[in-house]
Amino acid sequence: MTDSAAFAAPPDFTDPATAPRLVAQLVELMQLESTGEDRFRGQSANIGTPAVFGGQVLGQALVAASRTVPADRAVHSMHAYFLLPGEHAPIDYTVHRARDGRSFTTRHVIAKQQGREIFEMAASFQTKDEGIEHQDAMPDAPEPLAQPTELERRIALGERVPENFRYRGLISHGLEVRVVDAPDLLAPKSTTPQSLIWMRAVAPLPDDPLVHRALLAYASDNGLLRAAMNPHGLTFFSGKLRVASLDHAMWFHRDFRLDDWLLYVIDSPSAQGSRGLCRGSIFTRDGRLVASTAQEGMLRVKEP
Repeated sequence: MTDSAAFAAPPDFTDPATAPRLVAQLVELMQLESTGEDRFRGQSANIGTPAVFGGQVLGQALVAASRTVPADRAVHSMHAYFLLPGEHAPIDYTVHRARDGRSFTTRHVIAKQQGREIFEMAASFQTKDEGIEHQDAMPDAPEPLAQPTELERRIALGERVPENFRYRGLISHGLEVRVVDAPDLLAPKSTTPQSLIWMRAVAPLPDDPLVHRALLAYASDNGLLRAAMNPHGLTFFSGKLRVASLDHAMWFHRDFRLDDWLLYVIDSPSAQGSRGLCRGSIFTRDGRLVASTAQEGMLRVKEP
């Protein structure tokens, strides 16, 4: 739905059918229609942001690329640029088969709306191989259920936020997001350029690994740029920033399930030139590093 009334109230999670329905809608969002050879069309979901949510395009583009790759090759990296804001409307994806090697496969994806290129991505896939292994250790973090969900934080704001804007911009309700030591959305204080975010699907997902990878790409675009705002006492609710994702890189290291808790560890090493760079590491609850991300975003301070 695109009407403002769609964001006026949260879903009723006391109904046992709500969580599976929301997850099914999210999975359906990643299902693309074939429109020709190596061409696909995805629908758009409006979460209340002015432009289509970038994570949706990341996930759908990954699905489009994967649909042209042999089943024995899984994505291990993707590098994307957001060229223009997307509309809340269908998106057309064209896949270019750049290379099919012995172990690696490369695909380029272009996303268009009304003839305009809004997004481009290169993705690399690999056969399953054995080799040396090491990883960073997962930092200590409180238990996920010790933190309120992002939805609960919005509800707690009550009438401090106009009703039509109360739930705008939240990631899909099919994903549960809990931010550790989250800043006050309306009165933030300056903190370190770091963030810890627990996330998972609110109901079981299909066993298809591509569904989990596509939805993790979707979820990975949520919260990355917050770390660059922390040292300056700013949030998306501050009304002082114009924010847009410019690019997004992601590496998949190990298998995982998004219907179990994942910890998103984010830091921002630099902000300058109206841009902020943020990096993320994603761990399973038992400490396995399953993915890494990097994103640069536009962070322009509005004139008073």
